[in-house]
Amino acid sequence: MTAFSLELGMELGRLEYLQALVTEFQVTDSPEAKQQVLANLANFAYDPKNYEYLRQLQVLDLFLDMLTEDNETLVEFAMGGLCNLCLDKTNKDYILEASGVEPIINCLSSSNEETVMSAVTTLMYLTTPQSCQQITPLPVVECMLRFSLSASRRLSNLATVFLEDYCTPLQVEEAKNLSKHTAVGIPLPKD
Repeated sequence: MTAFSLELGMELGRLEYLQALVTEFQVTDSPEAKQQVLANLANFAYDPKNYEYLRQLQVLDLFLDMLTEDNETLVEFAMGGLCNLCLDKTNKDYILEASGVEPIINCLSSSNEETVMSAVTTLMYLTTPQSCQQITPLPVVECMLRFSLSASRRLSNLATVFLEDYCTPLQVEEAKNLSKHTAVGIPLPKD
């Protein structure tokens, strides 16, 4: 938290403080300050008392926009913030209606394990009978199969839960059969 943020937090109410953070994020040119502010917003997204304020300040859109940034740390914090926010039905509906599933799915290819963990968890939280098809297409199921074989216990366990609880046995079988016929994991020839 920057000194500016801390000072304001002591002087202002919750909404005003969150507004100050959003403003600070928008006006600063410092990548480090942006990361700190986004991390703070993601942490505030954990508290249901802040959901309405964060919606009012369009922080869900800010998080969704940050998913396509080149800065992996910004993507990690934005993905964590969305993960925290999507437990709320209004936020879940907003993310689904704002075409948020595709950029979240794209985060599954991140090299940052925390980003991937948050993306998998968020997809689980966003799954409804209406969104299930959008969240569990064959490429995502294939990805979860690969994650279930990960050396990381956390990722392996989370992917296994995804496959068992959010995919049909038929989807998993189709993905397994497709994986048998692809070159996933085979290194490309060197020139």
